[in-house]
Amino acid sequence: MHSYEVEVKTLLGSKERAEEVRGAMRKADASCTFVSKNKQLNHYFASGQLSVLEKSVSPQLSKDARTRFHDIAQKAEEFSVRTREKDPSTTLGASAEVFLVVKASVSDSSSANGISRIEFEEKVSVSLDALDKIILENGFKYQAKWSREREEYLCKGVNVTLDKNAGYGWLAEFERVVDDENQLGTAEKQVRALMKELGVEELPQDRLERMFAFYNKHWKDYYGTEKIFHVE
Repeated sequence: MHSYEVEVKTLLGSKERAEEVRGAMRKADASCTFVSKNKQLNHYFASGQLSVLEKSVSPQLSKDARTRFHDIAQKAEEFSVRTREKDPSTTLGASAEVFLVVKASVSDSSSANGISRIEFEEKVSVSLDALDKIILENGFKYQAKWSREREEYLCKGVNVTLDKNAGYGWLAEFERVVDDENQLGTAEKQVRALMKELGVEELPQDRLERMFAFYNKHWKDYYGTEKIFHVE
């Protein structure tokens, strides 16, 4: 069974604004839960085909994940392939986890930054470099590499992340994940209602696309740093 996500981003900019959002969440929902804090490396890929990648990546996936990956490979017209290394920095003794991620558009927005997308995320047992190598050997190339520190919260049934991103600075993402595409409309209403209550505004898609394009062109200057750029 596939997972579908509604994800809306808002640009916070400063750590002070991020703290205001933390306070607003606690005020809006007394049961607001801090879920985790971690550091991530996210590598984005372009130019390949899922149908070609499928054979090589299948040995790294569970039976259920292979079925879901095959379904996306057959249906997706626009998609974004990524690898992720997550360091659970708040868990004593925990080691980094590596994931294969595919996001495919289910609306008129892009698979890289769109609001409504079908989501595939599967933990694998190989290293980030080894997973990257599999993807690169199957016709893909690096689009960009991203680094961030992430805090995860659950507020009024919505997954909220506060990210300190290389290049972007502080960014918040509001997400609901459902297992039925027909539930996406309701999920989006819940997300936007919480954002309104917290007093945050959506980062417009056209500006987000410009920021994404700028970072893709200059990612080597920002990856693994705390440097920030500004694009209107």
